Amino acid sequence: MIDPVSDAFFERALRVIPGGVNSPVRAFRAVGTTPIFASKGAGAHVYGANGARYVDYVGSWGPLILGHAHAAVVAAATEALARGTSYGMPTELEVRFAELLCGMYESLDMVRAVSSGTEATMSALRAARGFTGRDVVVKFEGCYHGHSDGLLVKAGSGGATFGVPDSAGVPASIAVHTLTLPFNDIDALHALFAARGPEIAAVIVEPVAGNMGVVPPAEGFLEAIVAECARAGSVSVFDEVMTGCRVGRSGMQGCKRLSPDLTCLGKIVGGGFPLAAYGGRRAIMERLSPLGPVYQAGTLSGNPVAVSAGLATLERLDEALYARLDALSARLQVGFEHAIEKTKARACVQRVGSMLTLFFTEGPVRSWSDAKECDTGAFARWHQGLLSRGVYWPPAQFEAAFVSAAHSDKEIDETISAAEAALRGLTR
Repeated sequence: MIDPVSDAFFERALRVIPGGVNSPVRAFRAVGTTPIFASKGAGAHVYGANGARYVDYVGSWGPLILGHAHAAVVAAATEALARGTSYGMPTELEVRFAELLCGMYESLDMVRAVSSGTEATMSALRAARGFTGRDVVVKFEGCYHGHSDGLLVKAGSGGATFGVPDSAGVPASIAVHTLTLPFNDIDALHALFAARGPEIAAVIVEPVAGNMGVVPPAEGFLEAIVAECARAGSVSVFDEVMTGCRVGRSGMQGCKRLSPDLTCLGKIVGGGFPLAAYGGRRAIMERLSPLGPVYQAGTLSGNPVAVSAGLATLERLDEALYARLDALSARLQVGFEHAIEKTKARACVQRVGSMLTLFFTEGPVRSWSDAKECDTGAFARWHQGLLSRGVYWPPAQFEAAFVSAAHSDKEIDETISAAEAALRGLTR
């Protein structure tokens, strides 16, 4: 029992909240324990309900690139809150937010604010279908794009089959319009477009997979998606909810110098508040209501408190910050690799920028078929070992960990020591 106060809260929660949590991965079922309830966060640390302090690598699942309770973000949100929580009217803040994003991402001619990453991807695909007049969407195994019906789809029996529902409550008649392909399989992508190109409205991809653990794109993979979509008149959609402003100021597309037709952003752009956005080519975005026939709306879209926090975060993302994040993350990666070598653990580390995963498999992990070979039992025991040593790691093998600018060499080195001790504990 790591935190008896959290255990008591969880017992209460189980009676009134499904599974005791408002998002499934928080339940800690993948690591065989009960969840830690947070009481506060400060810098690189999060505090449990019993006051215990943990070095945090979840960072609210990615948004907190500056760390918990960054003074400028708190001040901006507080000042906005004092003026009002929401208006149901446009504000100049929304204009500044859109102008800043369009300046950061060359592919963005226009953007629209929404309240979550799920809403961004759902709306982007609706825009793509409305623009092309086609129904079929292509996604990749192991990539997660939110919980809208058309994207909760798993592969059928073949390499490029129509999808089948991956969740109860998703009609087969909706899932059938989603095709799935293996992540990083360029040949399968080419074959699919050769066979069905005129039917495809859009291809959506996490340019770095982060929801099967961190899996970088193979050389030429993202380029092939953009090129095939351009040839077929389909819409290329980069889901940069996780990678946007994380792997670089202009996301993975900036690192690769690519211009997808549509981009979905979230997490960091909201500064820890419920805020996301989608945008892209003017011709596509002008199909949205009130200009065009594609309807999408939201009462709290562009909320002034959330936008203020987002602006305060985005305005602090400079080259020096990314250099610091990369140095800290590289230090953590190398430390983990040395720990694996010393303990002879069957594991590997994969990193892109300040996102990384320790996989309990020999690796490299290139796709979901590789990732699912991981020893999830070993991961669960390792996670428990980290938690008992004051490190809060994502409670699932197939989730990315995040380093923030609030971390220091001291926290990184403490984490490496804890990780090595936890790895040694697996063989005892």
